[in-house]
Amino acid sequence: MERAEMLAYCLAKPGAWLDRPWEGDEVVKVGSRIFAFLGSGGGRPTVGIKCGPTREVADEWLHRHPDDASVMAYIGRSGWNTLHLDGGIDDEELTEAVDASYDMVVAKLPKRERPTA
Repeated sequence: MERAEMLAYCLAKPGAWLDRPWEGDEVVKVGSRIFAFLGSGGGRPTVGIKCGPTREVADEWLHRHPDDASVMAYIGRSGWNTLHLDGGIDDEELTEAVDASYDMVVAKLPKRERPTA
């Protein structure tokens, strides 16, 4: 999957919007919270997403895709992983992972910030 395709997929989610909170980095948010990190686009294309409610659950990605999944720096202990878009993870699995990240983040939003559609 190309980075532009992943960005478009993320932005198609209800209430999703693009933010650039740090120089050279793009993130996709719903409400006030990030559900996908797309970085600067340098090097291999990746997406950083919430892969589980705990580190133990998110580690399943590391076991299934040791060459294409890694623990995200700083927030990995909370279940966030970086997934390579150009490796062995097929597009359907990547989009399902984004869907799950989005759903987990929306579930934690205050009701006033949740998308209505």
